Amino acid sequence: MATRKQDRPSAAAEIEALGGDANFMTSLARGLAVIGGFSREKRHMSIAQLSHKTGIPRAAVRRCLYTLARLGYVACDDGRNFALQPKMLGLGHAYLSSTPMVVVAQPFLDRVSEAVNESCSLATLDSDDILYVARSLTSRIISVTLNVGSRLPAYCTSVGYVILAHLPEAELDDYLERVDLKQFTERTVTSPRKLREQLADVRESGYAIADQLMELQVRSIAVPVRNSAGTVVAGMNVIVQAARVSVRDMKSMFLPPLQAAARELGAQLFA
Repeated sequence: MATRKQDRPSAAAEIEALGGDANFMTSLARGLAVIGGFSREKRHMSIAQLSHKTGIPRAAVRRCLYTLARLGYVACDDGRNFALQPKMLGLGHAYLSSTPMVVVAQPFLDRVSEAVNESCSLATLDSDDILYVARSLTSRIISVTLNVGSRLPAYCTSVGYVILAHLPEAELDDYLERVDLKQFTERTVTSPRKLREQLADVRESGYAIADQLMELQVRSIAVPVRNSAGTVVAGMNVIVQAARVSVRDMKSMFLPPLQAAARELGAQLFA
């Protein structure tokens, strides 16, 4: 069974905890929290739903949505439910176009994808999830739908493994203390002790294979990407259908080009 953790504090609680800082803009923080309340599962949300999800009072949520609507970032077609608008993509583009790792990664992802005839991705750790920041796609289709900006739990993904494995001990302790190790398949690791052991193996081997940890019939292999100072800043992976590619073949066919690409990419990432 999954290990139960205490619920993470709401966005409102986190904002309140920072409210003693005279330079902290509570209104801006609330607006960002409201934006973060939308998801793939909840693309249309009411003021009441966003208030419940974020913990922010309804009146404040209403003002945030009014401001975002006036600026063109959200819209309300039925007078009740709001949805993000395409203008929001500009915020993400600003990050992607100004982050050296994302800018220089694409040729290396393309090279791996061409070599193995599978999609190759780059992801970083963002809070307790991995965040996909770049992808090179092929025509092959897998059941997991991933795009730039997609998020997955770090503890059941190969990229998550290679990043978590290289966290400082104190940061890994904090992660394992707060994360809720939800069971997605019978293979999902839900024991903090066992997860710590597997991360130690990943740290020693230099790569990770997530074999049907989050979805049956899907496996992936990842390697860490280190910057010029040797710090792990991302992970590079290939995801396949388990029926098509064995674990043995992933090691022999995918690992060498992944390692070479990650090494060359890392050499261009100055600390």
